[in-house]
Amino acid sequence: MAMWLQRLRLSCAVGAARQSLRSFAAASENKNSNSNNNNLDASPIDERHPLRGVRILDLTRIIAGPYCTMVLADLGAEVIKVERPHFGDEARKWGPPFLEKSGDAAYFLAPNRNKQSVCIDMKRGRDLMQQLVSKCDVLVENYVPGTLERYGLGYEQLREANPRLIYCTISGYGSVGPYAKRPGYDVIASSMGGLLHITGQPDGPPSKVGVAVTDVATGLYAHGAILAALLQRERTQRGQKIDVDLLSTCCSLLINVASNYLNAGTEAKRWGTAHSSIVPYQSFKTADGYLTLGAGSDAQFVELCSRLNIEPIALDAKFKTNKDRVKNREELVNLLAKILASDSSRNWMRLFEGASFVVGPVNSIREVFEDEHIQAIGLVKTLPHPRDGSVKVVGPPVVYSEARNDARTAPPMLGEHTDKVLANLLGYGAEQIAELRSKGIIQ
Repeated sequence: MAMWLQRLRLSCAVGAARQSLRSFAAASENKNSNSNNNNLDASPIDERHPLRGVRILDLTRIIAGPYCTMVLADLGAEVIKVERPHFGDEARKWGPPFLEKSGDAAYFLAPNRNKQSVCIDMKRGRDLMQQLVSKCDVLVENYVPGTLERYGLGYEQLREANPRLIYCTISGYGSVGPYAKRPGYDVIASSMGGLLHITGQPDGPPSKVGVAVTDVATGLYAHGAILAALLQRERTQRGQKIDVDLLSTCCSLLINVASNYLNAGTEAKRWGTAHSSIVPYQSFKTADGYLTLGAGSDAQFVELCSRLNIEPIALDAKFKTNKDRVKNREELVNLLAKILASDSSRNWMRLFEGASFVVGPVNSIREVFEDEHIQAIGLVKTLPHPRDGSVKVVGPPVVYSEARNDARTAPPMLGEHTDKVLANLLGYGAEQIAELRSKGIIQ
């Protein structure tokens, strides 16, 4: 594990030339052979992957947990995803759209690349599960607190046999408190955590963010916590239990909104795309879509006015400083809205090229992935799929100068690796595997 620690420290050095690094990552994607004999996955894990040699037992479903383990898998960890026989991760059914041949939902593809799928009935296959745990560095689960204890898979039950085990629990509300036993879902945690309250138009109802941002953020917190626990284990030789929950994560995402309330008693409200403390800083309708722009300083506002040929506005006492602009928000926003509605987003972007203030079009999802920059950096990866030919995923957004962090294998089909894992990792023979399958313990 000392070598792993050195690799992890090396991976923290991020180069400045992001484009060239992405090009290197893309060019080298197919050039590397697998040098890790202990890794059951045949994908090209090599010494540049910071988490090579770390094995993770993934008992999570939906988004938060799978997103966490996917990020770790991108970094080279071997992730064994345990699913319920004949049903699997609920996200496999969250469609349409679905893959034509395998029938998995496109939703499932988003957080499950670089993993192996093993189908085990955890209630009837306790011994099998405990054998797997004994071979793993990390266990990640997102069941309602208390569920896995009934299967003999709680932290206190497992730590005796594997004191180096890092056990990460992802839940809705944590393991203590009056809500601990409640199931957790992104939109509920986002509702209770105030995120819906501050999202939407000022005169409209609360709105949900377009993706499960609380789930994703929880997964990112969990992945960071696991990395920290692995580092600490190098010093202590002991694992530990990690609790990460959706509600606490959502509260942490309130950042300045929470600070305004806690320190000044200021209750937040919905601003649409606008900013409570900066004007202008929002989306404006154009002749053919929407454009978002922001002037974060007085100098930037002066430049904006110059490019729009309304220089006197920058000198007007009502708009001279940001404080003035916030006070006279409605008048200024209405003036800018009329001007920006007169031309297309593309033409405005041409006019604003090279500006010091921030500006960008509000893209549709098609426009996002057709954008020249997204295509130039090779963010979208195409991965071979055993039944559907190939699938596309959004690759890792982080690039390292020394380490590798990549999308290597497509999200697995249900139970695709059951036999392989039982044979190669636990040493089960064909007859033993057949017997477990005949009893319905595995699929």
